[in-house]
Amino acid sequence: MGNEQTDNPNLAEMKAAKEKWEKEVLKPHTDKHPEQKEEFVSTSSRLVRRIYTPLDFPNFNYMNDLGFPSQYPFTRGVQPSMYRGRTWTMRQFAGMGSAEETNERFKFLLANGQTGLSVAFHLPTIYGRDSDHPESFGEVGKLGVAVDTLKDMEILFDGIPLDRVTTSMTINAPASILLSMYMVAAEKQGVSSHQIGGTIQNDILKEYQAQKSWIFGPEPSLRIIANIMEYCAKNIPRWNTISISGYHIREAGATAAQELAFTLMNGMEYVRIGIEHGLDVDEFASRLSFFFNAHNDIFEEVAKYRAARRIWAREMKETFGAKKDRSLWMRFHTQTAGCSLTAQQPTVNVIRTAYQALAAVLGGTQSLHTNSMDEALCLPTEDAVRVALRTQQVLEHESGVANTIDPLAGSYYIEALTNELEEEAYKYFDTVKSLGGVVPAIEKGFFQKEIADAAYRYEKEIESKKRIIVGVNDFVLEGEEICIPVLKIDPEVERRQVERLNHTRKNRDNAKVHEALDKLRKASDNDDNVLPHVVEAVKAYASVGEICDVWRDVFGEWKEPKIF
Repeated sequence: MGNEQTDNPNLAEMKAAKEKWEKEVLKPHTDKHPEQKEEFVSTSSRLVRRIYTPLDFPNFNYMNDLGFPSQYPFTRGVQPSMYRGRTWTMRQFAGMGSAEETNERFKFLLANGQTGLSVAFHLPTIYGRDSDHPESFGEVGKLGVAVDTLKDMEILFDGIPLDRVTTSMTINAPASILLSMYMVAAEKQGVSSHQIGGTIQNDILKEYQAQKSWIFGPEPSLRIIANIMEYCAKNIPRWNTISISGYHIREAGATAAQELAFTLMNGMEYVRIGIEHGLDVDEFASRLSFFFNAHNDIFEEVAKYRAARRIWAREMKETFGAKKDRSLWMRFHTQTAGCSLTAQQPTVNVIRTAYQALAAVLGGTQSLHTNSMDEALCLPTEDAVRVALRTQQVLEHESGVANTIDPLAGSYYIEALTNELEEEAYKYFDTVKSLGGVVPAIEKGFFQKEIADAAYRYEKEIESKKRIIVGVNDFVLEGEEICIPVLKIDPEVERRQVERLNHTRKNRDNAKVHEALDKLRKASDNDDNVLPHVVEAVKAYASVGEICDVWRDVFGEWKEPKIF
């Protein structure tokens, strides 16, 4: 905030004392021993003041600004006892090669103490293409697991009790298809849709803003998301229908304030869409979750999470009229910053990840993924992912950080920074509102340009050495060679995956597939809820590509506007 009001006599006295200290103590010292930099900045290039005092948040009110855990405005957390009652879910992201290989990795992680699964899909699935599509050549199984039909999903979760393990799936444009596959695979295990729990990312707005893995335009994509929210409220009540994701916004180069503001705006847009489609806000709001980045600056990240909870609770209550406490809760998963990992001196990434994980826990995350040291080079090896998981376990059991709730609350720096981030977020809200809302702002390239400008500024700071990245622009090892094992995906994975897809197509009831796809096409044309028809197509072993091709015909594919 920074405005030093002096209406309070105590603050006036403090202001005078601070000015005296600066003149009589600080200045003589810095004249002899100058500070190391002219400016000290956060990871987001935010100016950091030398010292913080109550003068930096003069209107602070404990009950209005903080309150108690699980009580409005939820700044201090959404659970009454936080980690003293239940540790965050340790959910390592995994997906590699074939469904069989990823199933083995899931079982390895669970055996080593992981408490939730998180699936990475390969690029063809993310873009709604089958493994035998010409655009899939060379990409099958490379950046995630190959899933074309229900058969792959059945193998992926073979032997994993889906009534006892929650699963997060990082999938957006085809999210309804992968959710349907998961639900049907669970039913084949004897687990009903009312028993399964987990999350689909399903956050298409941030794709247009940052990650770029869309298929259809905003309007039909948001319509499908509303269909998912309605279907899950009735049929899959324990499922989080959207993981509103600031993570990828930050990975694309955004600042902490941009990540905070853009993510919350996207979340509020999904709430509006649900209400416009006739849903009661309290019927679906409690199943919205969030996904944030944990970057290098511990204090900036902690303040970001605290501001996010407070803003979300306020907006859900005052703007959308939510009545239930759970509708006001911001529950979020955190992943450490992939963009901070370096190919140079990769073992140093263990240290970066540990500090980032610390920030996530100090900020009150409900779920956490810690990146592996080798992820700037390859998909993580078993040894690397074990170290990443052990990082969380040491944090829980040895650091003491989980012993008390919101331990940084009351810090002059943290409270001032939380307020600053909140103010910056509202300035972005006003700007986007003036542009007509989230979708018009996307179509005008606003978010994309803001993120690109921030990324450019950050890169220039590295190039000029205004910002030091250990092992990259300082503390460099001459003649360095990669000193850790690198995981490589066998090219045979692609051949075997295409072979299985062809076998599935040959042995399924193709008349039933065509009937299901025809019904899906009619529902898509008629503005009916598409989910029941997606489920029927999945049960008939229709592929991801075949279902998405129906929508490509109906909705068309979206082209990003050019920005300058």
